[in-house]
Amino acid sequence: MDIEELQTFVEVADAGGISQAALRLGVSKSIVSRRLARLEAELGVQLLARSTRGASLTEAGATFRDYAARVCSEIDIAKETILPAGALRGRLRVAVPLSFGPTHFAPVLAEMARRHPQLHMQTCYSDRFVDLITEGYDCAIRVGYLQDSNLIARRIGPVYTKLVASPDYIKAHGAPETPDELHAHQALMQGTEAWQFMEADKVITVRPQGRFKADNGTALASAAAAGLGVAYLPDCLTHEHIASGALVPIMTNHPPPPAGAYLLRAPGPHPARKIRVLTDLLIEYFGESPHLAVQPLSQHDEAPAYS
Repeated sequence: MDIEELQTFVEVADAGGISQAALRLGVSKSIVSRRLARLEAELGVQLLARSTRGASLTEAGATFRDYAARVCSEIDIAKETILPAGALRGRLRVAVPLSFGPTHFAPVLAEMARRHPQLHMQTCYSDRFVDLITEGYDCAIRVGYLQDSNLIARRIGPVYTKLVASPDYIKAHGAPETPDELHAHQALMQGTEAWQFMEADKVITVRPQGRFKADNGTALASAAAAGLGVAYLPDCLTHEHIASGALVPIMTNHPPPPAGAYLLRAPGPHPARKIRVLTDLLIEYFGESPHLAVQPLSQHDEAPAYS
């Protein structure tokens, strides 16, 4: 029984279809179909019920999937064990935010691939929150305040945020000085998020309103520079605008509490070594870059949920 056939079956079972599994594996749909056909022929049983909507597990397939997944996991661990010290192989599929991901996180992933030539890297850049398990990602990088989740999050470092506006907006509308005054201003937002500010040791939460929304932080920074309103953004998205004078920090007496950069993975007591190596590389890289506003921690622990 071929390990590639087992891995392909697990991918199809988890993805819910051949097309999605082929995309995850980086091979053609015909290759996936041939592997499945060989596996079913060898076992003498139908594992998947195929339709125009995708592929669903048969009763036998549902039982076999868990065994196949365990075998694939054990093989991966065995391969890691016999590899030369430091070497990684296989595939690492990572979800990364589109906002500053290609400029800030892409160099780290490229360095990971350079250091480990037997490792196949696949990266998806999107600001939406992907489902790691359903969509087949090994891990995800997220920046900000994490919602409650059963995922395991490892903190890479703190991320600092500012409330900003353009000089033209401030000249026309004034600048808010307290969180309550934000309700009189146009907020530039991704959706219906809440903004948090510090008042002494207390965190104040505000739900601002605005007519301009975008699902990308870089777009919101541009909108703020154009004078459309006030924006609540990480320093790594605004430092160049502030340096040029296109944006000005406002309400500085009520700074946002520090957020964080995190690497998220599926639940489990021990992360795969490739995920541990990526996490260490992210911390190493951020410690050398003064423009990320993401700084290394002296200690970094895993935790099951954040809010």
